[in-house]
Amino acid sequence: MRIGELSRRTGTPTRLLRYYEEQGLLTPERAENGYREYGEHLVDRVLQIRGLLEVGFTTRIIKEFLPCLGNAPEIHLHNAYPDKIALLETELARLEDRIRILEKNRDAIADYLERIRPFAQRPEDRVPARAAMSAGTASPPNTGLLSSSPR
Repeated sequence: MRIGELSRRTGTPTRLLRYYEEQGLLTPERAENGYREYGEHLVDRVLQIRGLLEVGFTTRIIKEFLPCLGNAPEIHLHNAYPDKIALLETELARLEDRIRILEKNRDAIADYLERIRPFAQRPEDRVPARAAMSAGTASPPNTGLLSSSPR
């Protein structure tokens, strides 16, 4: 597929896809005419890259463990330096912290929704404000514009 189709299928601008290629995150094939040809597997790869960037990973870090993101992870033991391991452990801890925060926020929102749902009215049960006022069940909002008290 061409870059435009990959862009449409992943929601990623073509310019950003070219940037991923420059950073070594994507490696499209080249057709005889020189056009980039993106394989079907790159749809998932782009979505993985975007997800990792969204949670704060840098392209440099993503490139380090990109080989492990495929279906058949290939691990290069000659690249397993202590500094890379420390970097990935730090990123993993940061990601776990972020997950805890997101879970806490999700739980708070779910709890709030659970508490306010009983008070929500269905649209068909709502009484229009004008009808409620004529029935004497509601009063108009006090804007202070029609106040009868002297100033």
